[in-house]
Amino acid sequence: MLDLHVHLLGHLDREATPENIGEFLDRAQALGLKQIGFADHDTYWENLNFELIRKRAKDYPQLQVRVGLEVDYREGKEEEINKMINSYPFDYIIGSVHQIGDWCFDFSEEEPKHWQWEADDLYRAYFRLVEKAAASGLFDIIGHLDLIKIYKVRPRTDVRVLAARALEAVKDCDLVLEINTNGRYKPVQEFYPEYKLVELASRMEILFTLGSDAHAAPYVGRDIKEACQWLNELGVKKIVGFKERRMEKFDLQDV
Repeated sequence: MLDLHVHLLGHLDREATPENIGEFLDRAQALGLKQIGFADHDTYWENLNFELIRKRAKDYPQLQVRVGLEVDYREGKEEEINKMINSYPFDYIIGSVHQIGDWCFDFSEEEPKHWQWEADDLYRAYFRLVEKAAASGLFDIIGHLDLIKIYKVRPRTDVRVLAARALEAVKDCDLVLEINTNGRYKPVQEFYPEYKLVELASRMEILFTLGSDAHAAPYVGRDIKEACQWLNELGVKKIVGFKERRMEKFDLQDV
């Protein structure tokens, strides 16, 4: 099993210390993970300590510990993003969309605004940005593809139609799609992306990776086994890890 979406700092509620890193790695080791990746938000850039993670990883030679970054795609800020991600030798970069314009839509206090949108328009605005993120050439992974459903707003149009161009960009740019299990613990109570989008992506032969989006050590690897079962059911044979911005493919039965 792999978990490439782990947040050491949470929401800045802790510091990066050898002890904290060790808690995450102990949990990964106990679960028998093959690879774990720390990918804190780029918005916490000043608080990140990538070298400390690499140093602590040496105490866990049986674990493949990777250092990544989750980057908020911000339209018009591509040059800034490129400069940031090229300033350190990351193993992978997750591209995510958390805001539409200046609206950071996944904060709990923003839920009422979701219901003020016409649902299809909301999804179109969101997936337009996901498509641009995928086509930007900045990222290796697209994170939580259908995050916009977080507060249970559902479109009238089939979501597969609304997400089609974004998925085509993922495919065309040889990106990896994350199955993010944390959605089960949000109001929507289901993985990102939902099963029928995973099914569509698998038919398109898009590659997958896995992430718990854990913001605390006890949640590392949460429900990853079930995500693997989804992929097995769909006939997916390989799962993707990363090292030095290059894919590492593993047989699904081996992880």
